[in-house]
Amino acid sequence: MAQPAAVFMVVGVIVLAIFINFSIHKIEEGHVGVYYRGGALLSSTSEPGYHFMLPVLTSFRSVQTTLQTDEVKNVPCGTSGGVIIYFERIEVVNKLDSSAVYDIVKNYTADYDKTLIYNKIHHELNQFCSSHNLQEVYIDLFDQIDENLRKALQSDLYEMAPGLTVQAVRVTKPKIPEQIRKNYEAMEGEKTKLLIAIQKQKVVEKEAETDRKRAIIEAEKVAQVSKIQWEQKIMEKESEKKMSEIEDLTHLAKEKAKADAEFYKAEKEAMSNKLKLTKEYLEMLRYQAIGSNTKIYFGSNIPNVFWDPAVTTSGPTCSDTSSKPDKQK
Repeated sequence: MAQPAAVFMVVGVIVLAIFINFSIHKIEEGHVGVYYRGGALLSSTSEPGYHFMLPVLTSFRSVQTTLQTDEVKNVPCGTSGGVIIYFERIEVVNKLDSSAVYDIVKNYTADYDKTLIYNKIHHELNQFCSSHNLQEVYIDLFDQIDENLRKALQSDLYEMAPGLTVQAVRVTKPKIPEQIRKNYEAMEGEKTKLLIAIQKQKVVEKEAETDRKRAIIEAEKVAQVSKIQWEQKIMEKESEKKMSEIEDLTHLAKEKAKADAEFYKAEKEAMSNKLKLTKEYLEMLRYQAIGSNTKIYFGSNIPNVFWDPAVTTSGPTCSDTSSKPDKQK
């Protein structure tokens, strides 16, 4: 009797361990757990951590709510010219809000990204290619594809799945037919040569412009130096002219002062002489003149030495020595 009881106990422990193993599950950080029972989605969700559920009857799915990147590979695309090209990899960076997990999983299942992202990428990319030719898709408008896809995806998600946000879209260069690719490579090579030639031309033009500016600067420098020297000469001449004018004015002033002094002297002498021409003064001068002579002759017989023969012929001559003055003093 003891052995069957022990067996039942061991079996019970094993069953309990299996039940606990399938009943307890873990939700990772950055995820939200959703539950199914009999294929129906339960309204309850779980946060990160350990949780309990009924095994076999209930199952769960872990839905990521942090930033994630979905890759869409080998997307065929037909251009408006009928050329089939392939986009090897398209990366869609998106984020699901935790509050919107239940509604999105209920409407689009836990694999919501297949419907809302993968299929939408195929649709939007084919629409873009069908309205543009190969040149536009491969070269001209390629830099706009990722932004156009992001806007198209987000515009639909606002209506279809609020809470799912597309952060960015990265599109790789598509694969095109080999012959066309070689033609594009040859064209790019020619464009590169053209750009090199243009750059060389710009360098030559820049050097010529530099030489021209250098020549202009040198000419302006020479002109400025000549102007300065010419102005210096003019200033020297003007200085000499001013000095000459100053000297002339100084000489003129001196001569004028001298003439004024002589005029003043003559004027004063004339006034002095005028004042001196009195009867008494003249009488005094007469006496002074008489007093300065050593001999004075009186009478009518003046020596012939003082007589001018040309004036009269009746008077005595110089040979007449018999005439004697009446009185000698």
